[in-house]
Amino acid sequence: MHAWFKRVGNHAATVRYSGAFPGRPSTDAPLQTTTQVVPTTSTKGETMLATTPDGTGYWLATSGGAVVAGGDPPRYYGSMVGGALASPIVGIVGSMTGQGYWLVGSDGGVYAFGDAPFAGSLGGTQFNGTIVAMRRTPEGRGYWLFGSDGGVYAFGDAGYFGSAGGLSLNEPIVGVAVTGDGLGYWLVGADGAVFAFGDAGFYGAAGALFLNQPIVGMNTTPAGQGYWLVGADGGIFAYGDAGFYGSAGGLGLQSPIRSMTVTSGGGGYWLVAADGGVFAYGDAPFFGSGAGSGFSDFEALAPTGDGDGYWLVTGSGHVRAFGDAPSYGTV
Repeated sequence: MHAWFKRVGNHAATVRYSGAFPGRPSTDAPLQTTTQVVPTTSTKGETMLATTPDGTGYWLATSGGAVVAGGDPPRYYGSMVGGALASPIVGIVGSMTGQGYWLVGSDGGVYAFGDAPFAGSLGGTQFNGTIVAMRRTPEGRGYWLFGSDGGVYAFGDAGYFGSAGGLSLNEPIVGVAVTGDGLGYWLVGADGAVFAFGDAGFYGAAGALFLNQPIVGMNTTPAGQGYWLVGADGGIFAYGDAGFYGSAGGLGLQSPIRSMTVTSGGGGYWLVAADGGVFAYGDAPFFGSGAGSGFSDFEALAPTGDGDGYWLVTGSGHVRAFGDAPSYGTV
């Protein structure tokens, strides 16, 4: 692992990562504008899913800006249907109260609905890469946008602690997480390289390993003292206080793994394959899967608030409910 220090404004950001040292950037990254992984959010397909804070409902957003609210009552606050979108929507994030949400486009455009505050956006500006994720701050008064090139853009009460935007990445960023106090964040590349900023601890990475399949995401432990990386082949890489409870790496999967979801206590996790296969490990209960449903674009699993059920969502907007998860409909 290498480390270097970069000063931005009146504070220094520590950049830590694994793999070959790519050299100090020649220019400063712009002062840009769970651990926080709640509400659950999927941003990989044509349809995105976010759960309400209490885990009793969800929102579905399409790349075209449509929003469907599932719940009792449904919490619908608006959409971008009929609006002028300059780029596809790539994420939806719920507000602290669940009485609003943000949509974010791949161009960094941010659209706020309900009580979700608008704190700024990148819409209409030029930057490298595309936006791949959005996370809100613990207080809900700001948010970060994360770019495929490692750029980090902070708005509202979100602090800027550094970015990988000035580094020559071997592979694009595919996963992000924010620390519980909002004073740091992690980025992970498809090659397994991990970039830790602020108070986010660096506990290891797969950047120097030969991977059978690329990394598709990361999850942090409840204490924020470790994290998991998951590969498209179902391989699991556990670091820090993240427990290893099993993997699908040696199963010869028919479809690639699309995402990983950790149980509320961090004692287990679910893996979801594109064909709807669900693989439960540790204390993660198995309630059923979408395998055999005829869909091949499953993206994510979102557990209910009590953990006794979950929803599976496809990129085309279909939702399958299992356990005590109510069925509210699809896009």
